Amino acid sequence: MLSAQYYIYIYMLIVSLCTFNVIKTYKANPFRSKQQDFITGLILLVIITLFIGLRPISGKYFVDMRAYEQTYNAYYNTIFFFKYDTENIIFDNILPFMASMRIPIELYFLFIATLYFAFMFVACQRLFPKDGLAAFVVYLGAFSTFSFGTNGIKAGLAASFFLFAISFKEKLWISIPLVLVSKGLHHSMTIPIVAYLCTVLYNKPKLYFYFWFFSLVMAAAHITVFMNFFSQFTDEHGADYLLGDMDTYIGFRPDFVLYSAAPVWVGWKALKKIPKISKTYKQLLCMYLLTNSTWMLCMYANFNNRIAYLSWFLYPVVLVYPFLNENWQGNRVRLFTQVSKYHLYFTLFMTLIFYNFIK
Repeated sequence: MLSAQYYIYIYMLIVSLCTFNVIKTYKANPFRSKQQDFITGLILLVIITLFIGLRPISGKYFVDMRAYEQTYNAYYNTIFFFKYDTENIIFDNILPFMASMRIPIELYFLFIATLYFAFMFVACQRLFPKDGLAAFVVYLGAFSTFSFGTNGIKAGLAASFFLFAISFKEKLWISIPLVLVSKGLHHSMTIPIVAYLCTVLYNKPKLYFYFWFFSLVMAAAHITVFMNFFSQFTDEHGADYLLGDMDTYIGFRPDFVLYSAAPVWVGWKALKKIPKISKTYKQLLCMYLLTNSTWMLCMYANFNNRIAYLSWFLYPVVLVYPFLNENWQGNRVRLFTQVSKYHLYFTLFMTLIFYNFIK
């Protein structure tokens, strides 16, 4: 079996090859057959799902897997009782149910990976009806996609399902119940859900831009009063992140801020260059601005990368949306290929250089 330490590199190789192939074909023919793209996307979906879902159980490279394995073994071949007193009422019942059915744990991880990538794929198809493959490939190359598909699988699945839920935004009677289901997969979805409801009621980007810049100033000034405020509205686990001892404290993160700023800059330019911008893009942009602002206000919390993920899972969608779905003034195809390349380069830099030689 392939060693766990090589999975991230092979994954990035697959995604890189797919990205450059999409860029090449997109530049040659931006009006390709949607059916052909859909079939190609399905093949890629199956390959990635099997590759990630059948990864080896490693406590060193996929830290959470060992804890899941221990819990799974404790429930294996026992009588299943639905647990209501749990913070993730859906996800926390999937594991004991499958274990009670004596399903091999390898199939449990494959099942979670299947849902994670499948909801992501369907969301991209729905949000980008003409360019679902391009959007899906960009999403696979995002900074957090691999790590939350192999390690933080609970939050990753919840975020993928949330993305699927908001793809029904034109039908709120479907979308809102679905986003509430995402909270049953992981309690951290409370922040994106609140952001979504805020943007349903008000989606004028200007105010959200002001709040993002305000939050950046507060983070740079090391003002942490908002962490105390947010702790009043979260559960005990979340309060520990916000108010617990700073075991993982690393201070202000200019690298994370610069990374987070890319969709903000694109959004700012899009509002100036696109004559008639869609309501969907404005809402997605406002959601990203609000969730990313929340992270900056909590930047000094423990495991702040997990709080950042509550905006970063929207990142690739918001980043490429104006180039694929909007009437961008200028060379839309050239801009999409450049943005998608730089987006991939950042992930490659973090994977190959930062975590191996700098951190």
